[in-house]
Amino acid sequence: MKIASWNVNSLNARLPHLERWLRDFAPDVVGLQETKLEDERFPDAVLAGLGYRSVFSGQKTYNGVALLARDHALEDVQAGIPGFDDPQKRVIAATVGGLRIVNLYVVNGQDLGTEKYAYKLRWLEAVRGWLAQELQTHPRLLVLGDFNIAPDARDVHDPGLWNDTHILTSSAERAALRGLFALGLHDGFRLQHAEGGVFSWWDYRQAAFRRDLGLRIDLTLVSDALRTKTVAAGIDRTPRTWERPSDHAPAWVELQPG
Repeated sequence: MKIASWNVNSLNARLPHLERWLRDFAPDVVGLQETKLEDERFPDAVLAGLGYRSVFSGQKTYNGVALLARDHALEDVQAGIPGFDDPQKRVIAATVGGLRIVNLYVVNGQDLGTEKYAYKLRWLEAVRGWLAQELQTHPRLLVLGDFNIAPDARDVHDPGLWNDTHILTSSAERAALRGLFALGLHDGFRLQHAEGGVFSWWDYRQAAFRRDLGLRIDLTLVSDALRTKTVAAGIDRTPRTWERPSDHAPAWVELQPG
């Protein structure tokens, strides 16, 4: 089963890209972030025409998440973090083919010392508490999304710039991510690749994609029960080369059946 995560940075703008990529890459399950659409405008009929069922939680202009599945129902859908009061649509989870899949659009945080940064850390702590409970009920758990955190120095183009005092790489953000790993979650990409310099996000400015000035902030985390089932993982850079692309490329992981 091939499972992917893609921050499309506006599904309204990127729907033709998504349709093309679903045909070419043919993932079994996809988590989308930053759909930026109210639920009544979500293109579920278009995606159904491509063979994908969908569940979604969106809002106008900002945020928005969705899960798509081919040949599987999406069951026990959960939108938002239980017990965490948050008007922002950043979380959706569902059970697909015996796997519990959690799709996260993690808060960006703006800059260290800001209220948005404090909110990011509170949000991540709430996610950790919820995922600890999810693992008790669903040991076959996969958590994917735009994490807005680069796990370590291998995941940034310039570790001197992207250091422990910079947003997306600060010590507190990375500690929060390690807190998720401590639950028994593993970076699917790192299970397959030790090298650095593989990125999933490039700024639109300064010809960052052409110069490969990127970060790996889009992650697929697998639970202990899925670790030995993980047979491949990667970043599909192809959609980032298309006209008017998202600034993110899809991250993916492949699991053995059974």
